[in-house]
Amino acid sequence: MHYKILTVDDSKVVRIIVRKTFRSFDCEIFEAVNGVEGLALAAKTVPDLILLDITMPVMDGVEMLTRIKADPQLKGIPVMMLTAEGGRDNVLKIAKLGVRDYIVKPFTEATLVEKANRIIDLKPVTESVDRKKSTLDRADILVVEDKPAIIQQLTEGLRHTPWKIQGVANQAEAMEQCSRLTPDLIMINLTLPDESAFTLFRYLRTNPRTMFTPVFGLVVKTDTAVQNHAQQIGFSSIVTKPIDVVELEARMAKAMNLDTSMRYFRLEAGHLIISLPEICTPAVLGEVGQYLQPKLTEAVNAGLNRVVIDIHAVRCLEMNTFKLLFPMMQACRDLGMNYSLVGNPQVITECRGVEETKTWVFHATLDEAKAHLAGEGAATALPELVET
Repeated sequence: MHYKILTVDDSKVVRIIVRKTFRSFDCEIFEAVNGVEGLALAAKTVPDLILLDITMPVMDGVEMLTRIKADPQLKGIPVMMLTAEGGRDNVLKIAKLGVRDYIVKPFTEATLVEKANRIIDLKPVTESVDRKKSTLDRADILVVEDKPAIIQQLTEGLRHTPWKIQGVANQAEAMEQCSRLTPDLIMINLTLPDESAFTLFRYLRTNPRTMFTPVFGLVVKTDTAVQNHAQQIGFSSIVTKPIDVVELEARMAKAMNLDTSMRYFRLEAGHLIISLPEICTPAVLGEVGQYLQPKLTEAVNAGLNRVVIDIHAVRCLEMNTFKLLFPMMQACRDLGMNYSLVGNPQVITECRGVEETKTWVFHATLDEAKAHLAGEGAATALPELVET
């Protein structure tokens, strides 16, 4: 994703450092020398991150921040303050201003990148033009866990994916593994001895090879103190034990920026097939909803107007699934696309018990649904529920 960063500082040297620091990333830098110019540029560009110096002529950083927080269009923009003082009182003063983070001058480029990356997902420029990887591509997952049963659970639970799980037991083994191969995602047990999980995380974030690698923390659900600490220092996500592997897989794919649409959408013999899996977790339904409109539009642009909504694998139609199916059918109607449904006896029975779904017509197989579309076109309101 292309990000916009606004740096507001009266020091030309600092502005040059900021521009140099981010030039290899997929982002655009805007510069202002005081708060007045900064406010004008912020309103014009609506940046994704503002780097704001405290001490400036004309309008200082505190006043500019106050005006940003009072502006409905700008108040949501994350602000990182730059200060020449790092004392406790000054840090507390900055924190009360409502900023996301702060940096004490002088600072290194690595520190600036690390802190900015906690707020926006920085990507090297070269990655922005690469083909987006999908769930059909291999991914290397490093699991740092001293409990072999957890590594075994993850290996078995993700066996159906092309992802390769590499398990190691401690920080030293993890660092050795990362020196040979850069993982696509790293998972760390947050309760490793001597707080080595957090030492390892700091190493990963300062190592150029793993600086932008998603890092998940593993911890028991009740250990909220450790979870909060991990979130504060920048772990990409927290996974609680016992692990829900289905939900975890969706979160991992999202963190690795994988295209997961082929799990649910495919073109087949002139039809767009939309398939829901056996278990429709909120993460799964969110993915389907995210891809729905783009995939329907893509099918229309390809000259297709037939859609099969296949929910025969769904074990139980819960309310959230209904909430997805209704707009899915409406989107088809809005685009002038004919659709038909494939379901199982359990799904059909459940639909019979809901007033709004009594007129849904289900077919037993994909072939029958396609034949219905080819022969009659899909009606959007049929008088009765039938099984074929």
